Formats: sequence, structure tokens, C-alpha cells
Amino acid sequence: MSEIRTLEQQELPESLALSQFAFQYELSAEEQEDRSSWTDPKQIWGYFVQGKLAAKLQINQFHTWLNGQRFAMGGIAGVATWPEYRRNGMVAKLLLQALRVMKEQGQTVSFLSPFKFEFYRKYGWETYIDYLKYEIPADKLPKFHAPEGSSIVRVTREWELLNPIYEQYALQFNGMLMRDASWWNNRYFKNKKGTVALYVNAKGERTGYVFYQVKEYTATIHEMVFLDEETRRGLWKFIADHDSMISKVEVKAPADDQLPFLVHDPKFKQEKITYFSARIVDVEAFLKQYRFEPRKEVEPIYLRISDSQADWNDGIFQLQFTGSGEKAEVTKLVEGEQPAEERILSCSIQTLAALFMSYQKSGFMAKIERLQGSQELVARLEAAIPQRTTYLADFF
Repeated sequence: MSEIRTLEQQELPESLALSQFAFQYELSAEEQEDRSSWTDPKQIWGYFVQGKLAAKLQINQFHTWLNGQRFAMGGIAGVATWPEYRRNGMVAKLLLQALRVMKEQGQTVSFLSPFKFEFYRKYGWETYIDYLKYEIPADKLPKFHAPEGSSIVRVTREWELLNPIYEQYALQFNGMLMRDASWWNNRYFKNKKGTVALYVNAKGERTGYVFYQVKEYTATIHEMVFLDEETRRGLWKFIADHDSMISKVEVKAPADDQLPFLVHDPKFKQEKITYFSARIVDVEAFLKQYRFEPRKEVEPIYLRISDSQADWNDGIFQLQFTGSGEKAEVTKLVEGEQPAEERILSCSIQTLAALFMSYQKSGFMAKIERLQGSQELVARLEAAIPQRTTYLADFF
């Protein structure tokens, strides 16, 4: 006998044991007790065989930003199966259950970190983010100057100090996490060691921070957040002033970061890394909330979406724009209401995610035949979707 259900509190140790085995890490008894204290077992779905946990996944209840709008997001994590139960379709069934649950919970979008991108593409998730990883030798660190009156202030790890700055920064991107006290304290600070320093400009405004650790002559920047160019330069000057005690700096940055162009010698190690995948869980609800690009021409758009895993997304959606086109009245058309074929754009749920996260443009997706429709319709859709850099500074 098998069943899929959420875990009970007393089953958390079994879930932790599976995670440690699958992801090859160890927690002390104290660490296990601590993690169990803030883990909600009702967010973990298990596949049980004869009462024994065989496979599991967790649906984290997050929020993310898209085009400056807050979206409820289901963060899939901890997907694992004991070896003796693998290749029996258990994870597939858990993912389908997760889609239903996220829809019921109003989570219109979902993110996950794939162990294999092609596996999760089968279930509707698609790549949505790349980031840059820099390794900068000390002699190639930026030679910036800080404005008179500005200062760097070392602070304790208080999320209330950092979160207002983080949120202003995160709003610039598509796909960043909205962090709460639990995330900052139980996940962010707890997993990293080091120093936090605030940048304060000449007006006394806190406009950025850097969280970093110096160990074995390497400065690892866990996070550098800046709200303007002055702050970026001030924080990098601060890091460069560690040159007597470090040989290099390691840091990650958004895919559109221009630091290499700003420094005196950009010839240092730069790596582009593909990171997370996204999925639209509920197309109709997602499109109703989505903020489109304001524009003069706001003719309707008809999207035919194919989604083999979530039948509520399968069909033709009419986007009737209002006002300047920033919002749309969205209707899933029933048979008999469908417009002429030449008025329809067609794509898969994966392609829709790549487009509406603004990870890829409509013109490119049409060129590689993942978006079908006339050039005029493709151009109309591209004009409607705001272009923002996708980024995620966290991991789950």
C-alpha cells in the first residue's frame, strides 16, 4: 500500500535522514533538533510505501518579485528518494501533487534548483536565471574612491538593518526572494560566517551593505547590495582596502553586471553559471497579476498554452488589455470562442515561463521554433513584456 501525504512532526527525523543521505551532508544532533524546530512538516510531502517514507519534496511558501509586483511562489526543495525506491515514478507523482497544492495555495509561480535541467523540463519548469561568478586577484581589485563624508560602518547581524536595503535592491530584478525574519536568521545568517558592513553616504543614508568573510587569504563576498553607483564604488573600495591580507576576492553578481568594464584590468576569471528554474503554476491567475509594459498599441493577445502536467493551464487565453496596457483582463476561452488561427500565438508552459520571467525574448523563441505565430504577433508580445534582469541571490 502506498500514499502521498504531508509529514507529521515525529516524522521529521526520517525526512532529515533521507536529505542527509541524498545530498551527502551530516547534521549533528543539535543541528537536527534546531532544524526540526523551525521546519513545518506540513510543507513536506512524502511518498510512503507500507508506512515507510520512500521519497519526498518540500514546498516552501515564499514570495518573489516580477516587474516590481509581489507574487506568491512555491519553492520546491529537498526532492529525494531512497535508492531502493528510485525509478518507480514517485518523484513524478510528488511533483504533480505539488502543482495541485501550489495552485490551491495561490502560488502562481514556482522555483527550484534542478539537479538535472532536462528532468524538470518534463514537468514544466524552465531555466530562468544565470549569474556571474568572479575570482579577482588582489592586484586587479577596483581602484575606486569614496566620496567625502561617506563612511563604512560595521554592524551586527540584524536583519532589520539590512532588509530595507535588500528589498529596494531586489525589486530591480525578476525572481529574487522576499526575505522574512525566519529566512534571515534561520537560513541566511546561520549558514554563513563573516562580517557585515553598511555603506552610509554623505547625507547619512544607508544605501548598501557587504557581507563577507576573509579566510586563508581569500575574501568571499556572500552578498554585496548597492542602490546606486556611488555605493557600489564605496563598497568595492572597502573590499580593496583588505589587499594586505588577501590574495583574491570571490563574488557572484547578476548576469548584466558591468564591474569588469569599470576596473583598470578586467582580465580575471569570469564564469557564467546557469542556476534556477521557474514554472508558471496557474497561467490565468499569473497573467491577471502580471504587470505588462505600458505602450500605445494595446490590441488583444491570444495565447495557446500546452501543459501536459496541469490541465487547468492547457488551452487558449485571451489577454484584453486595459488603460495603457499595464494590466490585462484574462479569460480562458471555451470551445466555440476561439479566434481565427492566424490571431493565436502558441507555446509550451516552459516557453511561457522563460518569456514572462524575461529570461528570453519572444523574437528569439520564435526563431528557435518554441513560439509559433506570425511575426506581427511575436513582435506584439515582445513589446508587452517588460525586460528586467533575472537574479536570485539565495538558495533553497
